[in-house]
Amino acid sequence: MGKFIIKKGKKGLRFDLKAANGLIVASGDDFFADEAAAKKAVKAWQKNVASAKIEDQTLAEFKKEKGSKFEIYKDSKNNFRFRLKAGNGQVLAVSEAYKRKPSAVNGIKSVIKNSADAEIVFEEAAPKKAAPKAAAKPAAKKPAAKKAAPKKPAAKKAAPKAKK
Repeated sequence: MGKFIIKKGKKGLRFDLKAANGLIVASGDDFFADEAAAKKAVKAWQKNVASAKIEDQTLAEFKKEKGSKFEIYKDSKNNFRFRLKAGNGQVLAVSEAYKRKPSAVNGIKSVIKNSADAEIVFEEAAPKKAAPKAAAKPAAKKPAAKKAAPKKPAAKKAAPKAKK
């Protein structure tokens, strides 16, 4: 069973649909002023998913669907994506990029499966941790003067041979 996670961002509240495995399947395409508005949008999403058809815009001659629909399309980097549109044309959700079209289709199936009876959870933003203060750097050490290599003792001269 999936979960709609509502969380606060810089521009307002936003939501993601997470599958049972914890991965984000799709994200809401709007920001909301308060939790009630975000929940209302989630309910609209669920209603539209239930009746949505699939419009594959990657085909040369695709059938334009009316009403709620998932649109499969290619983005500027030639990846496959899908978006959920309400009957009035409003974009309700967007997907991640997929390298292959079957993966995008599986993403749509996951949205359908995980949206139906997903619970709605409000996730508080984790408090920001203060950046750790940089420790004072120790004063740079002056490079030590190079020590001369110890001199090797001179080779001993051979003692003169005794004369007979």
